[in-house]
Amino acid sequence: MPLGAFLSGGVDSSIVVALMQRHSPQPVQTFTIGFPVPEYDESAYAAAVARHLGTDHHVLEVRPDALSVLPKLAYHYDEPFADSSAIPTWYVSELTRRHVTVALSGDGGDELFAGYPRYRAVELAAWFDRYRPLRWLAGGWWWQLLPASGRQKSLARRIKRFSQAVNLPAPRRFLDWVAVFQEAQRVALYREEFLAQLDRDPADFVEAAWRRCGRRDPITCASLTDLVTYLPCALMTKVDIASMAHALECRAPFLDYRVVEFAASLPVGLKYRRGRGKWLLRKAFGHLLPPEVFQRRKMGFGVPLDSWFRAELKAMASDLLLSPQAHCHAFLAPQAIARLWDDHQKGVFDHSARLWALLMLEEWLRQWSGAQVPEASPPQLASVG
Repeated sequence: MPLGAFLSGGVDSSIVVALMQRHSPQPVQTFTIGFPVPEYDESAYAAAVARHLGTDHHVLEVRPDALSVLPKLAYHYDEPFADSSAIPTWYVSELTRRHVTVALSGDGGDELFAGYPRYRAVELAAWFDRYRPLRWLAGGWWWQLLPASGRQKSLARRIKRFSQAVNLPAPRRFLDWVAVFQEAQRVALYREEFLAQLDRDPADFVEAAWRRCGRRDPITCASLTDLVTYLPCALMTKVDIASMAHALECRAPFLDYRVVEFAASLPVGLKYRRGRGKWLLRKAFGHLLPPEVFQRRKMGFGVPLDSWFRAELKAMASDLLLSPQAHCHAFLAPQAIARLWDDHQKGVFDHSARLWALLMLEEWLRQWSGAQVPEASPPQLASVG
């Protein structure tokens, strides 16, 4: 059976490919997606790993015109799936299926071995919890006066977001840090009559997962919460639907139950040290890979939507979200959507993740409300390898 692997050039997928290549008599076929925006493009790192391991590597570059696939995404996901990395996952699955029928991925490594950068915020907040006066200082209103650029990941933005939630209970502040819409933003987005019908708090889902961890340390609680919420509900859903839409079988070796049980039994010090996760993975597999794999900062499987929404996608997105006929206006306040749109266009704040979530909701509502859905034109993908 033809077998390949997704390769981003990050720690997890690189380890999977390295172990595959050790046991394969011929070059493993590897696949990655690139972007013409450097800060989102991991293809150079993936290529370096492929050269080091001697794999048969394939690369495609995704451009904004590939978003003609939006109706297909809404149809196949069958729900308003808000993770924009469904775009590259869709195309890497399409590329991979041209060559193999089964692909391995690195999913699960971040959750099992504390690899997400957000765990640094969890660690810092836990330290403030032990020193209440400092926590009060860290959560003061004065941090919101810091000048900040429109970039969501700028240092000032991160300080503001951290301080806004640091005084909340641990599971609630964790949800605030990972959510696309923070609670105040979400409530402001709803129409009053729709808000009055809601009788459940979305935070209950995360709090229930956090409580299952008992009295373990905060980083373990956060990573295990991700393991039972974010991983199955977002990452595995994303990959499973995108791959099966192209008749590609995708498997995640990190999620073998024996690996999961082993990782869950480890003390946090074997996973997370000095502000960095995956300590044990670095020690165990560092000799198999180029040093830069373990030294570079984690990028994530992101999409340059921030610039796309201000350029190539601007007309399409505004037509869908700001039109008086928009289906989502039955639940959401048009003025709130317009404010998000205007702030993003002016560079006040990067609302691209929120706008993408609203765009997927609108497209899903259009398809499943009985409206006619246009056929997606074939994507234009530029091969770069």
